[in-house]
Amino acid sequence: MIALKTLKPALLAVLIAVGFTVKATDAHAAETATITVAGGCFWCVEADFEKVRGVTEVVSGYTGGTVANPTYKQVVRGGTGHYEAARIRYDPAQVSRPQLYDLFFRSIDPFDAGGQFCDRGESYRSAIFVGSEAARKDAEAAKRRAEQELGREVVTPVLDLGEFYRAEDYHQDYYKSDERLPVSSVGIAVPKRAAYERYRDRCGRDERVREIWGDDAPFAGS
Repeated sequence: MIALKTLKPALLAVLIAVGFTVKATDAHAAETATITVAGGCFWCVEADFEKVRGVTEVVSGYTGGTVANPTYKQVVRGGTGHYEAARIRYDPAQVSRPQLYDLFFRSIDPFDAGGQFCDRGESYRSAIFVGSEAARKDAEAAKRRAEQELGREVVTPVLDLGEFYRAEDYHQDYYKSDERLPVSSVGIAVPKRAAYERYRDRCGRDERVREIWGDDAPFAGS
């Protein structure tokens, strides 16, 4: 597989487009690896990365803080130190860790240290969490590539990975759930997937990512 660091930006978009597919269901668990990232709303990160060939599962959760077994309400209220995060399991034979990190930077606003898009506060900050020196080197290299392409400093940090806590079942696969919400900010008896789509649009995520990355925004509008 061609390494992303050898590609011109225009070719990157082509490679990414070729890599999108429905989540694989026959990957061998023994051959998978994981990365953990925070990119604002974890529903959005899950929706984006479950489109990537070689990604077998994305789990929404919390990490980076000091409170054990936090709840969603605790995390978004602040004070726990936790980020809304996503643990991405993938098959290294189909997609590499550097490729996933490159995709991650192209899915966020890497200049925003106060949250992501319309979601503000410590729990919505972006970060890459690493559990090994090899992963740290890959993450730092992807960050440098993003800075070189954008010509600006990227504020997204690379942090040590601590305990990852799975979020409540309510949040898992939210973006594609047909479960109806009795009452929500976008209507009554609206399916979660429809509520998610309206939230994402109103939050301006894709618009801002396209503004930053242009044709290298693989998930925007996908």
